[in-house]
Amino acid sequence: MSTAADDLDSARRVLRMEADALRSLADGLDAAFCGALDLLARATGRVVVTGMGKSGHVGCKIAATLASTGTPAQFVHPGEASHGDLGMITRADAVLALSNSGETSELSDIVAHTRRFGIPLVGVTGRAGSTLAEQSDVALVLPKAPEACPHGLAPTTSTTMMLALGDALAIALLERRGFSESDFRQLHPGGQLGRRLLSVNDLMHHGDAMPICRIDTPIADVILEMTAKRLGCVGVVQDDGTLAGIITDGDLRRHLKPELLAERAERIMSPRPKTIRPKALAVEALRVMNEKQITTLFVVEAGRPLGVVHIHDCLRAGVA
Repeated sequence: MSTAADDLDSARRVLRMEADALRSLADGLDAAFCGALDLLARATGRVVVTGMGKSGHVGCKIAATLASTGTPAQFVHPGEASHGDLGMITRADAVLALSNSGETSELSDIVAHTRRFGIPLVGVTGRAGSTLAEQSDVALVLPKAPEACPHGLAPTTSTTMMLALGDALAIALLERRGFSESDFRQLHPGGQLGRRLLSVNDLMHHGDAMPICRIDTPIADVILEMTAKRLGCVGVVQDDGTLAGIITDGDLRRHLKPELLAERAERIMSPRPKTIRPKALAVEALRVMNEKQITTLFVVEAGRPLGVVHIHDCLRAGVA
């Protein structure tokens, strides 16, 4: 019966073997990787990922990663492809086929389909002289590395390399396309990731909902504007439309006196208020408000207010 020490030794051996294989993979990347990238980037349709068994499971993840990082992609099961799903693969696509042996018989119909219709084929395999490697337009050959399974049978090291190589292709394509955080958020609208990538543009009150007044506005009108917009503040703008200051409900309380209503906005505003750019993430706005112990930030571009974001807007959106 194994001990805890035996279990840890086994786990460390697996991780070190796979880490060594990944280092070897990284060190061995050459012009073939760039060639594969060119083929995939030129596809005007989708990158169709395929593979059988464990390679197929890895292929599903690669397709999902490509699709979520700006490269339209889908997984086609090679068995289903032989029974009609070849129709999912068009001349506008490129195929990324995974097979460690390079001799997976179930891939033959997909490979033949790509050759028949001139569809670009990138093969990922562990054998340079295999059928898949020979038939591919570009073959990405994995370095020789033992499987972490003590019997050398269960796909472990080889599938780890395939998965990492898929990530490398996806991120290289992302960087080629200039795929931004904003683009990423559009493809990940749900869950914590989507909330963390919200920008202040998505949350701010703008247009008629933005509380704003001119520097010469009477305080009575400032109070009406603040009450109507219900954000606890009013932005004060110069004659040229640039933001000069802010009046908060706290400012009104501090200046409360009989003659207050006779004053103008410029007299009680706080000049040079904290602001934020429109493309900033909501998490940044929340951080600034927490650090400065304020509840609102005006969203400003070229000195002009575009909107205002309240700390409650961030919290309601789940940004934390």
